[in-house]
Amino acid sequence: MKVRIGVSALRGDSNPASLAALADDIVSLGFDSIWLPEVLTQRVFDPFVALAWLAGRNPKLKLGTTALLPGRNPLRLAKQAATADALSGGRFLLTLVPGLTQSPERDAVGADPRSRGKMIDELFPVLRDLWDGKTVSHDGPWGRFPPTQLWPLPVHQPFDVWLGGMARAALVRCGRLADGWLPSLCTPEEAAAGKTVIVEAAEEAGREISPEHFGANVTYAHGSLDDATVAALSVRSRGRDPHELVPVGLPALRERLESFVAVGISKFVVRPIAAPAEWRRELEQLAGAVGDLQT
Repeated sequence: MKVRIGVSALRGDSNPASLAALADDIVSLGFDSIWLPEVLTQRVFDPFVALAWLAGRNPKLKLGTTALLPGRNPLRLAKQAATADALSGGRFLLTLVPGLTQSPERDAVGADPRSRGKMIDELFPVLRDLWDGKTVSHDGPWGRFPPTQLWPLPVHQPFDVWLGGMARAALVRCGRLADGWLPSLCTPEEAAAGKTVIVEAAEEAGREISPEHFGANVTYAHGSLDDATVAALSVRSRGRDPHELVPVGLPALRERLESFVAVGISKFVVRPIAAPAEWRRELEQLAGAVGDLQT
């Protein structure tokens, strides 16, 4: 089982040189990839634009995003992702997510949170057929377009697309439709239980998900979580105590990753809960703490 660690960068710094330096440091210090999440209402880059820019600048860096499906034209999303993968030589990593269910992000996405699962059920097979090079038309509640053959196509065929989510419906959906799983804010025990549900759902659908395609987003902190952070995390933690979900200190982060690996979770996207004052120093410390876990 190959362990790989990517770094997620929520940034408010619009200086191109800073983003370029961060990407270069991620490569030079041995990390697998950079991840830019799609969040519409915060001070973060649009991931498709920023990752395309990084792809042209750095020929080795893998480029990942947790992209929103709700609120998007499916044909445009298919073309954006395929173009990013084609122009980067197959380095684009895509996980589709339903988006945050709290304001203001919920309102910005513009889709009823109660309908987002049905939306993914409808559109994921459409996207899959487009990325496979089939001529596709669609007329449904969340998308409509005439017979179309996508160009360009992703480099790798089939193009792997992962899903997130911890609710049982999301786990079953991942098993039925996706190529991998990348949840957030979960413990190793929860990840192990979720993986079991996904594997069973895949088997029931006559599919198989590679054992290498199970991962986790892991947020870590360097000090105690303040009240504001705990409150913000509690909204998304499914009733779990945020202190159980966020390792504090790099030794605790390493222990958490080792616990994930022990239950068959091997692909990680790690993120400091607060943007570091110096990314280079942060990455050096992170590499020293967990870099040797990559095999």
